[in-house]
Amino acid sequence: MKVISTNSAPAAIGPYSQAITVDGLLFASGQIPLSPETGAVVSGGIKEQTEQVMQNIKAVLTAGGSSFSQVIKTTCFLTSMDNFASFNEIYSQYFTGKPARSCVAVSALPRGVMVEVEVIAKISG
Repeated sequence: MKVISTNSAPAAIGPYSQAITVDGLLFASGQIPLSPETGAVVSGGIKEQTEQVMQNIKAVLTAGGSSFSQVIKTTCFLTSMDNFASFNEIYSQYFTGKPARSCVAVSALPRGVMVEVEVIAKISG
């Protein structure tokens, strides 16, 4: 196992790694819409928050030797299914290969954000 860490994505806000690689796979922890530079939640609504989540995922994937095109599975958490269509609008711009996905509504997420996404991806090579 190898721990993946990058300053291009927000530091973990708890006792976990940004991602772990093992046997050619990358398991990324859930990303929330925090700015890597400030650690603050980005301003705006679900679209802005989803965009930041995708940028954070991109940074973790890159640091681990992977990319959006190699994502096998995503798990998406929304605090309101009223945001489902707007979330999908941004999500579909990044996950063009349509990986397997689960998307669930939850009562709350860390720091009061509206969205969190975790991924499993194949490592390049």
